[in-house]
Amino acid sequence: MAKLRHIAITVPDPWKAAEFYMQAFGLKKVGETDWENARGVYLSDGVINLALLHYKTEEAAGELGRGFVGLHHFGFLVDDVAATRKAIEAAGGRHWMGEALDGTGFYEVKFHDPDGIVVDITANGWTGAAKD
Repeated sequence: MAKLRHIAITVPDPWKAAEFYMQAFGLKKVGETDWENARGVYLSDGVINLALLHYKTEEAAGELGRGFVGLHHFGFLVDDVAATRKAIEAAGGRHWMGEALDGTGFYEVKFHDPDGIVVDITANGWTGAAKD
């Protein structure tokens, strides 16, 4: 059975982006890369590897090109949505949409990180995603 363990996103400044994710979500830096195709920072929460990359060549960047910043969005399961929102905003993130619902209903709260990438948070999780 496959489990999601790696997400790569392209950003203008991998070290600036890494600071945001370390401050807002407590991710740890587990490595860096700087070779002919890309430079970047690798972060982890202990389960998922998040690669923050800036491609040096159009060929290495692929169809989207070197100027593309992206991934549409990805999400974090959190224990405390309100506290995480404060951490995100303190790290330079901006609320986009969604609010936490009382009770057990599904919800997510979406933010833009400093590079405009959408990150959502929830305490309830997503179908098929493990809580542990």
